[in-house]
Amino acid sequence: MSTPEIERLVDLLAKLPGLGPRSARRAALHLIKRPGQLMQPLAEAIASAANAIRTCTNCGNVDTVDPCRICGDPERDRSVICVIEDVADLWALERTASFGGNYHVLGGTLSALDGVGPEALRIGRLVDRASSAQVVEVILATNATVAGQTTAHYITERLADAGVMISRLAHGVPVGGELDYLDDGTLTAALKSRREV
Repeated sequence: MSTPEIERLVDLLAKLPGLGPRSARRAALHLIKRPGQLMQPLAEAIASAANAIRTCTNCGNVDTVDPCRICGDPERDRSVICVIEDVADLWALERTASFGGNYHVLGGTLSALDGVGPEALRIGRLVDRASSAQVVEVILATNATVAGQTTAHYITERLADAGVMISRLAHGVPVGGELDYLDDGTLTAALKSRREV
């Protein structure tokens, strides 16, 4: 038997990605056993983040300032915008330290089944940004899913009159990947995206 407070904690933890009910119970118990070392600092960090975090009105990134630090960085290449589905994608690309331009977070992908149309995403703001004389390239870095491909195609159509080069991330064989272990779709994309060496 557990208290309503513990059940609420477990229910909320279970809503996090990767945590089901059993994992949430284990996490809650771990927190409960260490109130001073984990639970209280975690509660304070969550409260602090909830009060401080803002969504960048320019690109859709999350930060404690608006515009975000990436948009405000004078060292970033403002002529290139990398379009991504979610902030997690931005974090993944930033981890590589291989992209020095700006980002545009869509906030999801188009999905007729889920009722997500263009107006639910930040596509209009992207068109405005891409129409700036400063922007010369838009990189479409949506996922290689049906929804990601559909969204990329729609954005390509919307940017047709913007006068910018539109490129797409390469898809295919991952670094260190073995052909025998790859699925048919990945192999097909790799063959179609081949380039001269």
